[in-house]
Amino acid sequence: MDYLYNFSVESELRQERIPILSFFTGAGFLDIAFIHAGFNPIWTNECNPYFVRGYAHGMTLLTGAETRISNITPIEHIGPNQIMSEAFGKGVRPELFGIIGGPPCPDFSVGGKNKGKEGERGKLSQVFINRIIEIQPTFFVMENVPGFLRTAKHKEFFYELISQLNKDYLIDYSIINALEAGVPQDRERLFICGLHRKWIKRKTRKRNIPINKNWFPWKYYLTFHNAKSMYLWPSVSPFGDEPPRPDGIPAELMVGSYINDTHITVNLPNGRDVLIPKSSKLFEIAEGDVSRKSFKRLHRWRYSPTAAYGNNEVHLHPFEPRRLTVREALRIQTVPDSYALPRSMPLTMKFKTISNGVPVKLGFAIAQSMKKIIEGGLLYE
Repeated sequence: MDYLYNFSVESELRQERIPILSFFTGAGFLDIAFIHAGFNPIWTNECNPYFVRGYAHGMTLLTGAETRISNITPIEHIGPNQIMSEAFGKGVRPELFGIIGGPPCPDFSVGGKNKGKEGERGKLSQVFINRIIEIQPTFFVMENVPGFLRTAKHKEFFYELISQLNKDYLIDYSIINALEAGVPQDRERLFICGLHRKWIKRKTRKRNIPINKNWFPWKYYLTFHNAKSMYLWPSVSPFGDEPPRPDGIPAELMVGSYINDTHITVNLPNGRDVLIPKSSKLFEIAEGDVSRKSFKRLHRWRYSPTAAYGNNEVHLHPFEPRRLTVREALRIQTVPDSYALPRSMPLTMKFKTISNGVPVKLGFAIAQSMKKIIEGGLLYE
């Protein structure tokens, strides 16, 4: 499919690529994005057993070579020396490498537990920052929910973390909507990017390094700026109707471009993995009605709400009386069709795995920008 990234990771990894250490790897969606942009995740860390299994199965299919999580110990129990030794070998430190990761975010999410830095998962953001400071990579990318920056309760902790990084890193951060990257989904995510000050001085031979903020090219690889407000999106249609496709809306931004071809998706891996609720609502809710907390039905010619599936709550298919399949959910996250989750994984965990991932095309836009910076472009243009 043209709207997904179907590429040969195995052949690309044979090239000289920038090594990265991937924390909170999950099922590997952010890794896929960085691989496609020219990076090589040589060390990965994930302790959730379902995500570990999903990563191994999906990435092995994608790459054509057996792939496993490097270390399944919780991050708080792994020291920097062990990490570097496992990744590069004892006493080896490359000139250029990075760290990427998205610490668990329910404690900062508006719809989550809202415990912030005091929550068990919220504390992991501090641990992640500690590892960056201890390991001193050339660059890093951290992903989290917008509530980390927007919510007054959590904003103070956010700035605490930024201040800890400021000494060694040039920092920038922004909230980006996946829709602007060509993902058919209204999904905002906070990204924090850092580039080591010593590396900048060495490479540019400039004494004066820019002040933090507004140096990272966030919009450079985002194709659809202000997509939510730019187009005349359809509203709702009675279930069973065939609403006409509107003119002027890019195909990449409409879920129908990814899931309308049910005769194809049903025969793909995970194409028949679907939760089957017994409810008359499957036949009653209008196409495009996403106003309720549950039983949101997608509109084929509109973007999806955030793919946050849990407690058996998965969005309804636009024109069929059912929920989305696992393959359709993966497509809405712009994951390549060559990637699949194992049959043995419980359905609820498959959807949770998908929900936790960064949309591949969104991650790719961020990874491309970081690659452009590292290669010497944009920072001083």
